[in-house]
Amino acid sequence: QVPLMESGGDSVQAGGSLTLSCATSEFTYRNYCMGWFRQAPGKEEEGVATFERGDRINYADSVQGRFTLSKDDAKNTLHLHMNSLNPEDAAMYHCTVDRYCSDAFNLKDYWGQGTQVTVSS
Repeated sequence: QVPLMESGGDSVQAGGSLTLSCATSEFTYRNYCMGWFRQAPGKEEEGVATFERGDRINYADSVQGRFTLSKDDAKNTLHLHMNSLNPEDAAMYHCTVDRYCSDAFNLKDYWGQGTQVTVSS
């Protein structure tokens, strides 16, 4: 278990924007690779955006150009800036931790409880 405190989920109109945040411990932030997965009802979980080795960022094709993954070193916090949201983006978004910093959207070692994003048509 690692501390993952997610926030920022909300209900927005299509075309709107949201910023999700995930605060964690200094140890987790400094040593492991973090990112975001999401899961909508009736669908499998999917990777959204994750940091990999060397701080390379892997984005899902469906969010490329609309979402931006970033870090705040002073607060040990991960951010996901989401623009031009559409109904297909509605899901529970989970902050994730990968101890081995894999180079693909594999199943991560730890998941936060999640923050809900709802998008109205």
